[in-house]
Amino acid sequence: MLLDPQALLENLGPWGLVGLSIIIFIESGVLFPFLPGDSLLVTAGLLHDKLGLAVATIAICAFVAAFLGDQVGYFLGNRFGRRLFKPDARILKTEYLERAEAFFARYGGPALILGRFVPIVRTYVPLAAGASGYTYRKFLLWNVTGAALWAGGLTVIGSLLSGFPFITEHIDVLAIVIVLISVGPIVVHGLLERRKAKRAAAADAAAATAAAPTGK
Repeated sequence: MLLDPQALLENLGPWGLVGLSIIIFIESGVLFPFLPGDSLLVTAGLLHDKLGLAVATIAICAFVAAFLGDQVGYFLGNRFGRRLFKPDARILKTEYLERAEAFFARYGGPALILGRFVPIVRTYVPLAAGASGYTYRKFLLWNVTGAALWAGGLTVIGSLLSGFPFITEHIDVLAIVIVLISVGPIVVHGLLERRKAKRAAAADAAAATAAAPTGK
């Protein structure tokens, strides 16, 4: 049901807002990245009338959950650093943390905003910030801004889409599209890095061949 945001929200009934907040909180900083944060927010905004919830209420609760989740992530990183991660772990893989660390090193504070819109990265960037000793006051500013733009923005987008009957009748398709859009940058980055690595390997092989002594 976690893979179907519409069914999840409808089955939670009056607890829908609580369930949404818990999922956003966990995905934002409790080191469990495989949750439908983006699609859940858009779907909640899309179904706000059916759920009996105001768009502002959903957005505010999601913002608070996202903000608090990042706080937890920062303090976990500041306290434990990389010790929680192992190369062969199912969830706390060193690979995920390294990806977030590279993202944070490249973009600095704005990574806390940009990372919000990238699955997996948004879970581990706060941890990377804490582990790197990033100033908490600066982290707090970027965290508030990122949480507001992500939680509020996606919820409002969902509410605007509710005016299109085709979309409301095909929420399952919309959820898939959102996932593809979210994961797209990661896939593209991975392919580019793989291509770059192959070129580097080929260049090294060519250089080694050229440097090798030729027999006579």
